[in-house]
Amino acid sequence: MRVKDKVAIITGGGSGIGRAACQLFAEEGAKVVAADINLDGANETAELVRETGEAVAVEADVSKEADAQKIADAAVEAFGTINILVNNAAAFIYGRVEDATEADWDRILAVNVKGPAFCVKAALPAMKAAGVGSIVNIGSISSFIAQPDYVPYNTSKSAVLNFTRCLAMDLAPFNIRVNAICPGVTHTPALDQAMVEFNFSPEDAQKEWGDPALLKRVARPREIAHGILFLASDDASFVTGTHLLVDGGYTAQ
Repeated sequence: MRVKDKVAIITGGGSGIGRAACQLFAEEGAKVVAADINLDGANETAELVRETGEAVAVEADVSKEADAQKIADAAVEAFGTINILVNNAAAFIYGRVEDATEADWDRILAVNVKGPAFCVKAALPAMKAAGVGSIVNIGSISSFIAQPDYVPYNTSKSAVLNFTRCLAMDLAPFNIRVNAICPGVTHTPALDQAMVEFNFSPEDAQKEWGDPALLKRVARPREIAHGILFLASDDASFVTGTHLLVDGGYTAQ
């Protein structure tokens, strides 16, 4: 088992990539803290995880520092330490710069940039005490490329990459590795919502998001979870300060 007896916090664990990661980590021996703004989703994930391992659910909005601390406290209370943090929770706000409101910018930066920072800050005392740790931030292909009508989201995901590099530098003396995984388009509830926002049919979605990838489809959440597991595990023991693209070849062209 690749993360046996490790304690892993996974934010946004109530659905999509986060849920897939919670399940996969448990199968690989981790004790999982599924944190999500949607408590019903987090509880459902925890119940699924308990079929193969140990889990607790935490209701939290990572854009609030107190909630990030609540997640870390729950992990330590339930399992005694924190070994892995997966910053997966995200907001999805699209549009042109002239469309984005002040509230849009506040929300996208609060969740996608401040949220990971708050969660790292809260988890660090336990990770430092453990003497080893791994942090995986979730970037995106949108961290690298320009896309039409995506200004708020792509700006926030670009910030995740430099956040990752800076953290890797600062935390290396504590034997804490920090990396980012950058998924391509993945079939999650957020994608279903984007289809509604863009008024896309399934055929439109395939043409817009599936066809541009070399593999001619969107990803499944578990495929992204396997990349997260690699970066979090000792298989990546000499990997820090970098990113892993899991995008079906979308950005290779």
